[in-house]
Amino acid sequence: MPDIVAERSGSILRIQLNRPAKKNALTSSMYGTIADLLDGAAKDDRTRVVLWHGAGDSFTAGNDLEDFVKNPPGPGGSPQARLNDALITFTKPLVAAVHGAAIGSGTTMLMYCDFVYAGESARFQLPFINLGLVPEFGSSFLLPLLEQAARVEAEEFAARVRSAEAREAFTAFLEKRRPDFTRTQPAEAIHGG
Repeated sequence: MPDIVAERSGSILRIQLNRPAKKNALTSSMYGTIADLLDGAAKDDRTRVVLWHGAGDSFTAGNDLEDFVKNPPGPGGSPQARLNDALITFTKPLVAAVHGAAIGSGTTMLMYCDFVYAGESARFQLPFINLGLVPEFGSSFLLPLLEQAARVEAEEFAARVRSAEAREAFTAFLEKRRPDFTRTQPAEAIHGG
């Protein structure tokens, strides 16, 4: 089975990360394949939306550390940079369905999606600082912007709600859906190291 499975169903292109035994950890080749698929979908009039998800019990554990050491990203045209460019320029709806682990790039890439559906088992983790790495995919810039935008939308919604009880219920609803980064497993456990 290939590491990336792409299937078309009508106007939907489904991209599945397909390394369940490795928690769908991403190799350089996988980054390149996803970039190629997104670039192709952007030019294909038949594709109206892309659905992105992982096989098995995880979305992705982020970089495959073994492959990362063998094929470190370099400047310019690295597969990781190509995927970053493809995500930035992709203009069609990109929907991610997340379950289980979404570690490192598995979380940062989601910031480029138009919709992210997180199942109850979804666990998000950004281990960069703990590993002595710079956050990737522009996440140190995007994450505060996304959080600020979500708060503004929530505040606008709360301002339109007429009763204090409804406002409290909506605030509780938002708080329950905020990712708890402290409840995830260490990256080494996810990657099997």
